Amino acid sequence: MTSTILFLLGALAVVALMLLKGRLASFMAQTPDDYTDGPLFNMREVFNGPIECEGVIYGPTGRVTSRFEADFVASWDGNVGTVKEEFRYDSGNVQHRQWTFTLGNDGSIKAEAPDLVGAGTGTQRGSAVQLNYNIKLTDEAGGHVLNTTDWMYMTPNGNVMNRSQFRKFGIKVAELVATMRPKHAANLQPGE
Repeated sequence: MTSTILFLLGALAVVALMLLKGRLASFMAQTPDDYTDGPLFNMREVFNGPIECEGVIYGPTGRVTSRFEADFVASWDGNVGTVKEEFRYDSGNVQHRQWTFTLGNDGSIKAEAPDLVGAGTGTQRGSAVQLNYNIKLTDEAGGHVLNTTDWMYMTPNGNVMNRSQFRKFGIKVAELVATMRPKHAANLQPGE
C-alpha cells in the first residue's frame, strides 16, 4: 500500500510541476518588462505608411489551418494612429479591419476596431508591444468571441514578428504567427 501511495504522490508532484512550468514558462507568462532591452519598438515609427504582412494561423491541434498575406496603411495624428488592414487568405476570403490606437505617455495603448468587444488594452515597452482584446469572429467563422493576446517583437532589422493566441473559456483555440515590415516602393500598387 505504501508504494502505491508514494507512486501516486510522485505522479501528482510531476503533474503539478508540469502545470506550474506551463504557467511560468509559457506564452501567457511574458510581461512587457521582459523586453526592456533590445531595439526600441516605437509604434508611431514602425506602423507608419504602407506595411506588408504574411503569416499562418494554427488551429487547436497545432496544425496550420490558414495562410494569409496582408497590406496595411498606417498614419498618425499625435498619439492617435489609424491602421487599415486588408487580409487575403489562402481560402480566397478577404477581410478588412481598421484599428484606432491611442498611445499614452506611459507606454499604455488603447486599441479599438469594429469587430472588438469593448476596447483592447496594451503596453509598448522596450522591444515589444503587448495587446489584449476580445474579438468577435465573423458569422461564417462561428461568431464566437475570443480572448486574444498579441505580442509583437521588434527584430534587429526593423521588421516585426507577431505571435497571437486566441482563447475561448481559457482554452487556446488558435494561434497566429506573422511578419510585418515596411512595404518598399518597388512593391507598392498604384494608389498606395
